Amino acid sequence: MLATFRSSAATATLGHGRRAASSIALKYSNALYSAALKRSPQTLTKVQTEVNYISKSINEVPELRAFISNPTLSANDRAGGLNAIFSRAEGLRKEPVSDITKNLFAVLAENGRLVDAPGVIEGFNELVAKYRGELEVLVTSAAPLPKDVATKLETILKQSQTAQQAKSLKITNKVNPSLLGGIVVDFGDKSIDLSVSSRVNKLNNILSESV
Repeated sequence: MLATFRSSAATATLGHGRRAASSIALKYSNALYSAALKRSPQTLTKVQTEVNYISKSINEVPELRAFISNPTLSANDRAGGLNAIFSRAEGLRKEPVSDITKNLFAVLAENGRLVDAPGVIEGFNELVAKYRGELEVLVTSAAPLPKDVATKLETILKQSQTAQQAKSLKITNKVNPSLLGGIVVDFGDKSIDLSVSSRVNKLNNILSESV
């Protein structure tokens, strides 16, 4: 299993920068997806639940967030940090973390790529959604969407041709205060920017061109 993840990451260290990091994360995502699905669809579901709990832990615990962001830790410190991540996930799920998930994070740590873990998990979730015929919709707003607004938006999205081709629709609301107001909707290969910040930028561009 470890060899699977190492092989997938073998060419990943050749690139640099944000685009390369995204490519690296995708290689690990594919390796994790293939390893879990090869075992069974039930294993795929179990691994997805595990990595999402781990993602939740990283987001909520500053020490874990700092841990994955530090590539200079010793082997002992990396092992201790991973044990802390797994222990928290096991506490939340009330069952042991699978060897597939543990092996993924062991290889990420070994290659100094723990900082890519959020991107790996995001890419893995996208692969699982595609496998299940789900359409994932990311709605980014300056503040959490009120329930009535979210419900109305879901109704509108379900009427789109892209959504009608999917088996199910999964909407995630991400908060980004820098948008100032409005929303940005990403689904399939489409992105609809209805944010205030976008309109402000367009206005600034128009004013700059007219000076």
